[in-house]
Amino acid sequence: MTRSDQVFESAAEMFRVMSAPMRLKIISSLCHGEKNVGQLLAEIGTTQPNMSQHLNTLYRSGVLGKRRDGVQIYYRIINERVVGVCRAMCDEVAV
Repeated sequence: MTRSDQVFESAAEMFRVMSAPMRLKIISSLCHGEKNVGQLLAEIGTTQPNMSQHLNTLYRSGVLGKRRDGVQIYYRIINERVVGVCRAMCDEVAV
């Protein structure tokens, strides 16, 4: 696999991860700082199982990090490149 093939594969994976509107909402919410699942649910209208599924996808893909504090799990963005791409795309679509 050539270097350019690797770049295209990585870009396609990033777009796959960001292809769900719910994941874009989660990324947007976490741009304002770390939040636990309850805070995300209060801000984004969905069910807890659906939220958990999307958070898990974002975590496994390296977009989010998480930490446990007692029974709460807090999520934060650890891949700022995804945030930049998300903002650029949403800004472009909004115009």
